[in-house]
Amino acid sequence: MKKNALINAELSYVVATLGHTDEITICDAGLPIPDETQRIDLALIPGVPTFIDTVKAVLGEMQIEGVVMAEEFAQVSPDLHQALIALIRNEELLCGKKITLSYVSHEAFKVHTQDSKAVIRTGECTPYANVIFQSGVVF
Repeated sequence: MKKNALINAELSYVVATLGHTDEITICDAGLPIPDETQRIDLALIPGVPTFIDTVKAVLGEMQIEGVVMAEEFAQVSPDLHQALIALIRNEELLCGKKITLSYVSHEAFKVHTQDSKAVIRTGECTPYANVIFQSGVVF
């Protein structure tokens, strides 16, 4: 469910049309995107936009209640993983609701992206910098 204004029309539309428990994926430049899933490709050059900047933009717009990440993310890219966790914890404070964190293998994560309404590709080149957000409600 949508919260605020977002400049990217395609991304704004996807967020505005999410129902409760619908999912979107924000991914690094290398994650394979299923053919049947809508691709919103924001990547310009390596590192632009960053994973974190994209997450911030989406969190400013989308109410989330659940998060799925690959187990490998925390192990291989701990700094970026911690930055994401900090943003999620801040989101919990802002919305006053608990956000569920789940971890799966990277292979299971890739399969799970097939259930996403859209996959948002960033220019991030940090390994395993991928997250699935499950839509919550603002009420």
